[in-house]
Amino acid sequence: MVKIVIPDDFPPVISGTPALARLQELGEVTVYTSRPDTEAELIQRIQGAHTVVNIRGYSKFGEAVLRACPTLKHLAIWGTGTDNVDLEAAARLGITVTNTPNTATEAIAEHCIALMLAVARNLIPINMQMRQGEWKRGMLTQLYGKTLGIIGTGVIGTRTAELGKGLGMEVIAWTFHPDPEKARRIGFQYIDSLDDLLQQSDVVSLHLRLSPQTERLINAEKLALMKPTAIFINTARGAIVDQQALYQALKAGKLAGAGLDVFVQEPIDPQDPLLQLSNVVLTPHTAGTTPEALQQGLNMAAENVAAFLQGTVQNRVV
Repeated sequence: MVKIVIPDDFPPVISGTPALARLQELGEVTVYTSRPDTEAELIQRIQGAHTVVNIRGYSKFGEAVLRACPTLKHLAIWGTGTDNVDLEAAARLGITVTNTPNTATEAIAEHCIALMLAVARNLIPINMQMRQGEWKRGMLTQLYGKTLGIIGTGVIGTRTAELGKGLGMEVIAWTFHPDPEKARRIGFQYIDSLDDLLQQSDVVSLHLRLSPQTERLINAEKLALMKPTAIFINTARGAIVDQQALYQALKAGKLAGAGLDVFVQEPIDPQDPLLQLSNVVLTPHTAGTTPEALQQGLNMAAENVAAFLQGTVQNRVV
């Protein structure tokens, strides 16, 4: 039977699911429910596998890992992001990489709106004050009528734009590849430059893929363009932002607040200074973890494996 390995189901999401049962129909499946601590351990786990189903982004499939596994033909990623894979090396080595696009669109877009509202309404500090017996009332931020700037208009950015419009926000956007028809259909306006978007927006929500082109795209210079009353939201990838520069801007009051689901280091260092800021709402890269999104994505990953074993490729990355 075909050997299928899941090297990184920790914390567990696929164990005990219909998706795992589907994979077990296709081959001999080995599931590891602990994190591989080293590259060598990851190689050891996937050695001899025909197919690897990648669950967690902390497993890095660089060229050394891929070369060490000559039997590997298919790397099936659960999720959209592929920044943990050396795609050029995979292509050179004849390894097909697939992903599961658009399975958590609604969940992540809703999370963006939740972070916006939590920061704008100061919900976390107010909740803590109430629990401590305090009754402090003050001015909050209303999103209706404000300008929402979307950076990246893929499916998640577009859905976030739709939800923002539902709140009564004016929506502007910037992306590498504008789609005027999409803008017309949804009702937002493309801005010619990222700088202009940052200057005009009351809330900025980031929705780009991590790549050499986007790494640290939002740096100190870009953050300085934003209004001191603005809110910054990131549910994309932590490395697209200069996290230290973001901390300094938030600490100095050059930004009103931030809602962050992703970080340069994950899990975040318990000593990270972001954790000390009261104007930041943080969640542990969990925007897409709803039962609906998990089931849809895992099932798609399993069906990507089934299709490949049947001689076709769906949701190909390389």
